[in-house]
Parts: sequence; structure tokens; C-alpha cells
Amino acid sequence: MSLVLGAIADDFTGATDLANNLVRSGMRTVQILGDPTGKPLPEGVDAVVVALKSRSCALDEALKDSLAALDWLRGQGVRQVFFKYCSTFDSTAEGNIGPVADALLERLGGRQTVMVPAFPTTGRTVYQGHLFVGDRLLNDSGMQDHPLNPMTDADLVRVLGAQTSHPVGLVSHAVIRAGAEACRRRLGELDASGVRHVICDTLDDDDLDVLAAATVELPLVTGGSGLGQALPAEYRRKGWLAPVEDAARLAPAQGRSLVLSGSCSQATLAQVEHFLEHRPGFALDPLSLAQGDQPIAEALDFVRRQHAESPDEPVLVYASAAPDRVKAAQQQLGVARAGELVERALASLATTLVAEGVGRLLVAGGETSGAVVSALSLDRLRIGPQIDAGVPWTQASVAAGTLSLALKSGNFGGIDIFTRGFAVLEEATR
Repeated sequence: MSLVLGAIADDFTGATDLANNLVRSGMRTVQILGDPTGKPLPEGVDAVVVALKSRSCALDEALKDSLAALDWLRGQGVRQVFFKYCSTFDSTAEGNIGPVADALLERLGGRQTVMVPAFPTTGRTVYQGHLFVGDRLLNDSGMQDHPLNPMTDADLVRVLGAQTSHPVGLVSHAVIRAGAEACRRRLGELDASGVRHVICDTLDDDDLDVLAAATVELPLVTGGSGLGQALPAEYRRKGWLAPVEDAARLAPAQGRSLVLSGSCSQATLAQVEHFLEHRPGFALDPLSLAQGDQPIAEALDFVRRQHAESPDEPVLVYASAAPDRVKAAQQQLGVARAGELVERALASLATTLVAEGVGRLLVAGGETSGAVVSALSLDRLRIGPQIDAGVPWTQASVAAGTLSLALKSGNFGGIDIFTRGFAVLEEATR
């Protein structure tokens, strides 16, 4: 069997989110971190997910990196390309979702693609083109306070329409409920009228199955990781994918446990609070970091003491803070500077502590995950068992041995993920 799916993800946690769903659906999946050029693939891989940091960067950089990843994937002979972005459809004010999708489609010679951000398992649904988080519209879900990419409009047709010069259309839920053939007909009608990008209503996993059946032949699909859980079944129906047993098996875990949290989402703030009810943690403040590296040294001392006292327990270092504190720091330092200080500090902690024996590392936040993975010079991840929807354990090779690594999107995970996640790893790799 040849390589079936090649995905381009606009951040590192989103990449592992998609790879997790592919593995759970029986695809042997490897995640490549950063520019894949010149990086060989292992044998026996069905899907490859290229993880970029293109969600919040300048548009020209996002286009360059995404097209380079596409060219590499095409060189691997993939049958279908998947542009993965967040299930909350957030990016920069200039894009980057629309422009990147345009560039990928043009390079592939395609006429049309679908936009399927929904991930019903995690409460992200789309109805009448509007994105919901649980029972709230996106702009009333907390995303309006996102420190990097605030989302103040839930109308995805309107949001995407501002990012592309091409027409944007909608496949309504009534059409999707009529089945895959009805979806294909509607897509054809929209294509005939010049509509390039099509937002797709999605309320549950059955809708994802219909959309996968309707779009499996498209050269490019785009969306959140929900669609990734439905496509493998269609690949098998076409004879592109052989059955696989135990696609998520990892080596036994080793080393001490550490949580690094840079996300300021409501979900992560609750997870931090829950951890602190049971174990101590160390808080990093960007205003203090702007004065020098003393907070990093203090955090290192804290982690070392905790590991010495309780070697089997996870330790938390976090820069997660409520929106008012984040805004105060951004007003003094600037948005970019505040984020860079936190990312640099957490990445520095990761490299030092992994070298000292941390072998189980959970990172919260897309930008933080990208910074940590880059600092550790990781180039690929093997995808393993799921902790919570969208959050798998992965493994990579480091100088000290094998690193078990979980990259958690800020909005994902149960309230106890910072402790329960390590129990899941122990059970799965025993």
C-alpha cells in the first residue's frame, strides 16, 4: 500500500490532534516536526502529518512553509492532502486559513475544497455556517479573549470571505442529512457557480462520516481533526488502506514527569487550578521574565526539589493566567514580546530538565508546544494512545533515551489531565 494521506497542520498540538484520530481509526501515522524537506519516512506508514507553526505567523511565512510541506508530501506520493487548522477556526487578522487554502489548492490544480472545522466529540459544531463551542457561539465561548487570535465572529462564511478573493459557500445540515450523494451534488452545483471554499455544517459524527464519503476524492480537504477520524473508513472502502492492529503501541515510558503550561484558555486555567489543589506548582510571569532569567533559575530549583521529594509525581510550571493579567502584561511588553518571553522560558526549562532525566512531558498550548519541540530539536513523533479527545501520547528519541510527550491544545482535555495523563501513559506502555 502507498502513502494515503498527507496533512499540513498549522500548529504542533493540532498536528498531534489529527494524528491521534488517524491512529485511533487504524492508520499508522508519523508526525514530522517543522520543514520536512530531506527527512526520510519510516517503512509501513499510512499517513504523515507535517506540523508547522503557521497559525499565528506572518502570512508570507505561512504560505512559504505550507507550500514547501505540500511539495514534499507530493514527492511522497500521497493520495489526498489535508490542511489542518483549529476547530475554533482561529488565525491571524490577515488569514491565514483562507490564503493558505487558496495556495494549496492552486498548487494541486484543484477547483474546490471543503472547510470542516467541527469536532463534535469536543463540543465544536457548525450549524448554518456558525461555529459553536458547546451550546455557545464561538464569539461567546471565551475565544473572544484569546491572547493571540481572538475570535469575535462565529459566522464562518463571513470570516473566511474576508480572507479570500474567491466565493465562499455553505453545505447546509439539511443537505448533509440527505447523504453523501446529496452532498456531492451540492458541491458540484457550488463548483459550477464558481464557489471555491465550502463551509460544511456538522453536528455529530454521523455528519462527519457523510462528509468523508462525499469528499474522499477531492485532492484537498481542510478542517479540524474531526474529519480525520472519518476518512480512514472511506480509504478502506476504496482499497487504499489495509487493516492494521495496534497502530498506537509505544515503548515503555521512562523518566520523571513534568507539565509545562503556557496556554491561557479557560480549559487550561481550570486544569491548572485543579492540579494546584493537589500538588504545588510554579508560576512564571512575563513581566518578571522581562527583567532577566532569574525566574527560570527559580523554576528549575523548584522542579528539582519536587522531583527529589516525590520522584513519582508530576510537577507543574505554568505561565497560564486570567485574561486581565494577560492583557496587562501585553500592554506593558507588547503581545509578541510577552508571548516570546513565556515560550523561551518554558522551552529552556524543557531542554534542561529532559537532559536531567524528565522522560514524561505534557505541554499545554499550541505556541508553547511549538517552542518546546523546536528547542528539543525533535524531528518526528510516533503517535500513541489517547489521553482525552485530541490529546495523544507520542514518543521521540532524545539523547537521554526515549521521551514520552503529550502536546495539548489549550482548549482540550478533562480537568484532571495534568495528573491522569501520566496514569494513562503507564497503563498503555506497561
